[in-house]
Amino acid sequence: MPIELPTDLHPKLVPVAWLIGQWAGAGVIGYPSMDADLRFGQEISIVQDGRPFLSYTSRTWLLDDDGHQVRPLASETGYWRVGPGDADPNDVELLLTHPTGFVEIYLGRVDGARAELVTDLVARTSTAKEYTAGKRLYGLVEGDLMWVMEMSAVGHSMAPHASARLKRV
Repeated sequence: MPIELPTDLHPKLVPVAWLIGQWAGAGVIGYPSMDADLRFGQEISIVQDGRPFLSYTSRTWLLDDDGHQVRPLASETGYWRVGPGDADPNDVELLLTHPTGFVEIYLGRVDGARAELVTDLVARTSTAKEYTAGKRLYGLVEGDLMWVMEMSAVGHSMAPHASARLKRV
């Protein structure tokens, strides 16, 4: 099904228009420093207001074996920027901030309904856990938003960390 573009969509956002919307679903989180993989729920909001960027918010929570919310996990907020300045129209930046004391700048490319990004910068406060790099892949698959993340943190090299499948709500 084709995506209906908002009438006030900035032309630079056409390559990432497939991201726009409210998304909800579940995923799995794990890492070499964790004892076991855990299931989580997630809501993502990606909106535009006619300017050349998308606003992004995500919140996650731990799920029990029956799929009920147990407690909050991670949250992040930021912006998607496409073809900034005179950049290639398929170049993308993702700027994220986290309440746990770090910020990230991801750089990448959009190819159809797929965006692949790698951190260009990670900055953290002195009280934040060690986190040095990340990779993210977002894609529209059968109408669902799917994403995966790898990270390098707490003394481990780049390893899978989280993935989810979200439905448009």
